Amino acid sequence: MDQDYERRLLRQINIQNENMMPCVVDTRRTLTPSNSPVSSPSKHGDRFIPSRAGANWSISFHRINENEKSPSQNRKAKDATSDNGKDGLAYSALLKNELLGAGIEKVQDPQTEDRRLQPSTPEKKSLFTYSLTTKRSSPDDGNEVSPYSLSPVSNKSQKLLRSPRKPTRKISKIPFKVLDAPELQDDFYLNLVDWSSLNVLSVGLGTCVYLWSACTSQVTRLCDLSVEGDSVTSVGWSERGNLVAVGTHKGFVQIWDAAAGKKLSVLEGHTARVGALAWNADQLSSGSRDRMILQRDIRTPPVQTERRLQGHRQEVCGLKWSTDHQLLASGGNDNKLLVWNHSSLSPVQQYTEHLAAVKAIAWSPHQHGLLASGGGTADRCIRFWNTLTGQPLQCIDTGSQVCNLAWSKHANELVSTHGYSQNQILVWKYPSLTQVAKLTGHSYRVLYLVSIAPSPLWPTPALRVCLCKSAGVFSQEGGSALQQRPTPSKHSWATSVLIRLFCRRCPLMGKPL
Repeated sequence: MDQDYERRLLRQINIQNENMMPCVVDTRRTLTPSNSPVSSPSKHGDRFIPSRAGANWSISFHRINENEKSPSQNRKAKDATSDNGKDGLAYSALLKNELLGAGIEKVQDPQTEDRRLQPSTPEKKSLFTYSLTTKRSSPDDGNEVSPYSLSPVSNKSQKLLRSPRKPTRKISKIPFKVLDAPELQDDFYLNLVDWSSLNVLSVGLGTCVYLWSACTSQVTRLCDLSVEGDSVTSVGWSERGNLVAVGTHKGFVQIWDAAAGKKLSVLEGHTARVGALAWNADQLSSGSRDRMILQRDIRTPPVQTERRLQGHRQEVCGLKWSTDHQLLASGGNDNKLLVWNHSSLSPVQQYTEHLAAVKAIAWSPHQHGLLASGGGTADRCIRFWNTLTGQPLQCIDTGSQVCNLAWSKHANELVSTHGYSQNQILVWKYPSLTQVAKLTGHSYRVLYLVSIAPSPLWPTPALRVCLCKSAGVFSQEGGSALQQRPTPSKHSWATSVLIRLFCRRCPLMGKPL
């Protein structure tokens, strides 16, 4: 070939390539992600066909939807706290292992919030498989029965039947003792019951305060305010259990010696009813409808107001000192929760997340600075706060008005009593906030809840009392206030105010015997 011809041919080819390069670049620049070209299928590309080897589509389709339960089924599962309920869950898991090959090795505790039977390993949710398993299965890995096994069930089912079983919490729905308390005011903002460290229950009924001894079951009348034209709006025992403070409708606070039955002093300063009382050693804090919180030292004669705390815009209905006696939490009808210390006349922390009155307040004895609070009918929430940092921690909607909160001294559990609309008693495990127990059947809201610490004077070391206005199956008989109720009758009904005392086997204890 002529060298000149070859040179001209190569030059022409290079020129053509140079002319085509800008076109390619421009084409790529004009492309957008929405108009990106679709890559052509490869030489061997084709659609995937699922494998049908060893597939049972009817069983697979059933297992995809087995965890999607209706609300009624979830409600039934949450109520399966008895031994029969746990046996039913174990039997259901055994059937799923043998018939559906679920591979369940352990049944979850039915007292937890989620009681669905979970397999030991996560399963595929797809109906189709596109490859055959090459791993050789052994009898120890799956549900296959070994030819040398004498058991009629698979290995997974054997592990399920041998799994340890947690003992069921003994929940006593029968009160340990029932006391009749007529004329107990049905007022959410009052605190008319308290239990002393010496096992003496004080209840404010109308114009009188009655004391019931848990050791002797004797009832005595401490005071009668009818002579003064006043009524009882709150009661509170001192920490030593020898003094009881009585708040009145006219705004006075009376200090009584319970053993001698003698009035020691009358504290003035409030201009409206006193609905909340809280002791801190020899200091007494009182909250009133006049939106004031007064702190006094009863040792100083004459008793004078030491501190006047102003922070609420409506009635103060909840007061609780922390377990270390350094912080005071107050709740009001203005939907506020305030935290005070000893050195400041202004609240050190203020929480406004509640949407209703804050009466239920409880400090945790297990975690320093942990505070729980509950809102009224428009809020229905229990909120947890870290008062050391001022940060909110958790919140749970209970679906009912929160009347009272109390922490268990034995376990990290919280009991709450509720009003409208479910009138129930709930026990929560913290911090998971799973529902441990539930007591229902009250016709009216459970207004009060108090607890006492273990005491050698009482054979059942930790007793709980919850007061509620309910319709019970009791015969209606006259008698003195705060009397013991007769044996329940199945055929006579009477609406009255009852004081129900639950022993330590009740879930309010947080720890069975």
